[in-house]
Amino acid sequence: MSFTFPITTQTHTVQTSPQKIIYYPQAIQMHNPSLQFFINQTIASETQRLINQQAGDLPSTVEQMLGTYELKNNQRDVFSLTLSNYVYFSQAAHGMTYIQPLTFDLQKRQLCELKDLFKPGSDYVDVLSRHIKEQIKERDIPTIEPFTAIEPNQFFYIADKALVIFFQLYDLAPYYYGLPMFPISVYDIASIVLEDGPLGRMMASN
Repeated sequence: MSFTFPITTQTHTVQTSPQKIIYYPQAIQMHNPSLQFFINQTIASETQRLINQQAGDLPSTVEQMLGTYELKNNQRDVFSLTLSNYVYFSQAAHGMTYIQPLTFDLQKRQLCELKDLFKPGSDYVDVLSRHIKEQIKERDIPTIEPFTAIEPNQFFYIADKALVIFFQLYDLAPYYYGLPMFPISVYDIASIVLEDGPLGRMMASN
């Protein structure tokens, strides 16, 4: 019997002023140093990319910036997290938040794209889109435009027995609704899940 253990993380902080502070995780004490380096470099790079995306060429107009993170899954050799960056610009009507998810398959030592979770050739875009359409109707979610389908590389993370598909602010719903999240049980999409992939491991009963 093989055992897998959660990744141990510690929080790193970057603070340039009392109003500008970024928190992000880093893996520590992993048995595979090269994999640890890859994970940490990816997280650090994406944290910086969010900062650049928010501040752009106008860093002087940023009155507040807060970067945080959430660990969504840390079991069965699947490490899934989200990095969040909130910024408020001087005289803006409201702040803006972007979320970047990262899901690592520790067995294959790779950063996963959405397609990597499903069997080759499966129409995962159509299957997931149908589940989202049902949730939009059931939850009466206001949409800016009628929803048709997700992108093949749609934002996602894994949370235990669920795949969570989500959209950034303004991509699907008005600002006041926030970031629409759509949890889909792995058992509802079991027929297209890659058995030896991250979602396949989530379905295993052992």
